[in-house]
Amino acid sequence: MKTLEVYDRPLCCSTGICGPSVDPALVHFAADLAWLKAQGVEVRRYNLAFEPGAFTTHNDVKEALRAGQVGCLPLVRCEGRIVSEQIYPTRAQLAQWCGIGTESAVPVQAQACCGASCC
Repeated sequence: MKTLEVYDRPLCCSTGICGPSVDPALVHFAADLAWLKAQGVEVRRYNLAFEPGAFTTHNDVKEALRAGQVGCLPLVRCEGRIVSEQIYPTRAQLAQWCGIGTESAVPVQAQACCGASCC
């Protein structure tokens, strides 16, 4: 099973898709991560505001943060190597890195992190 890790900048919750003004890029990215999970990819997502220790586990992540500070975030690792910094990649990019075809993909909707009562 492939593993994809996402290191997010500080967000209000685990996905950042809550509150009064939601960034559409975060909504699409959350849906794309849900789609990856449905394809059998192990997805791990870390938020700097809530899980700072996760950002010190891997030397490449520590080095990217040291060099670019939080400007390097979001940072995406696939199979133990950094594949993206500073942007939320597209579903096609995620699929390519994880070795998954997108031609028969069934869309998966992102769910708000806070349920009916948002942050």
